[in-house]
Amino acid sequence: MEQIYGRRRTETLDYIQSMLGQLRTMAQAERCDMLAYLIEMAYLETGDIIRGVRPTSIADGAAGPSPTAKKPPRTARNP
Repeated sequence: MEQIYGRRRTETLDYIQSMLGQLRTMAQAERCDMLAYLIEMAYLETGDIIRGVRPTSIADGAAGPSPTAKKPPRTARNP
């Protein structure tokens, strides 16, 4: 069952990426630079999700603070 879901999900994401590619081309043809840029970002994001480079949702990637995040300085407590 997991394979069917995974294959269907990949097919759906492939379709979305294809549509985004067509929309990007249309936006570029109309010289809508910002719109074309935003669509390009969505196109690239879809490719990253397909390859497993990015999580599907923001919540999936926000499991905790990054290892490079600085902790606040400790303060001495008054007795």
